[in-house]
Amino acid sequence: MAVPEKIAVLGGGSFGTAIANMVAANGHDVTLWMRDADNVLQCQQQRENVNYLPGYRLEDSLKFSSDLAQTLQGCRVVFFSVPSKAFRDLARQAKPLLPEGTIAISTAKGIEASTFKLMSEILEEELPQARVGVISGPNLAKEIARKAITATVIASSDDALCRSVQSLLGSRYFRVYANKDRFGVELAGALKNIYAIAAGMAAAMQMGQNTVSVLITRSLAEMSRFAAKLGANPMTFLGLSGVGDLFVTCTSPLSRNFQVGYALGEGASLEEATAKVGQVAEGINTTRIIKEEAEQLGIYMPLVSALYETMFNHRPVSEVLSALMLAEQSTDVEFIAE
Repeated sequence: MAVPEKIAVLGGGSFGTAIANMVAANGHDVTLWMRDADNVLQCQQQRENVNYLPGYRLEDSLKFSSDLAQTLQGCRVVFFSVPSKAFRDLARQAKPLLPEGTIAISTAKGIEASTFKLMSEILEEELPQARVGVISGPNLAKEIARKAITATVIASSDDALCRSVQSLLGSRYFRVYANKDRFGVELAGALKNIYAIAAGMAAAMQMGQNTVSVLITRSLAEMSRFAAKLGANPMTFLGLSGVGDLFVTCTSPLSRNFQVGYALGEGASLEEATAKVGQVAEGINTTRIIKEEAEQLGIYMPLVSALYETMFNHRPVSEVLSALMLAEQSTDVEFIAE
């Protein structure tokens, strides 16, 4: 067992709760920060986050707080696990509370709409004193909570940071791999949310496994094409943070983005689908952001365009799918090793 450390997890959603509980189970002094003081009290009393991770008992040693300054005092590692819309504001609040050399890890899979910044880039801007990394991978919170065998990626060019996070999170059921391509890992985590919505729609419409296989493989080609254009390593997309995360979110009803897509496929409006899920589905805003960016850069992304038309221009799903099947038939494999 490593020497216990004081750790903060900012964000009491399902994944933040799962991360905090894992680190606490590894013997560290962990505080899970939430904005909602009532939820803090409920978690303290019931040892369960009934709002976001119901049915799973939390470690007796895990602490809860709505006081940010108190939560961050003396912490060496801080996990930022809030939605992309709230990310920059929280980083700004944390800045005066974190000393030089603090490890700041993003677990959020989104893109800031106004700047096209990834969450780790926001951390670098707002926390210049911090060492920054990203966690991403096929990590459904409810499966982590029930200790299903899971793996993730810690992405950073800082080898010592990667080793620290591997030590904090690693266990007999949770394995942490390292990757230096932080940009590619993080972009993969954001992009796959788009295609999980499309997969949910396909599932609701009972389109079959042939359709799902086409959707997943063409999604992988499309997202790696976009990322490579922006400078990411396309090989990153063959790992856990790419095809691994894409597969699980396109096939599991536990995925929030899949749930939104399923509701859309059943005929719900975007507003109704969002309300039904009850949690932030990052893929909705990411679809809009990527559609606009792809058009500006001249990147061919037919799946993104089709989903955008369904969600924001109210085109019938069947009409969009018909148009998609008439789209350009490009090569099967996006990148070939010479």
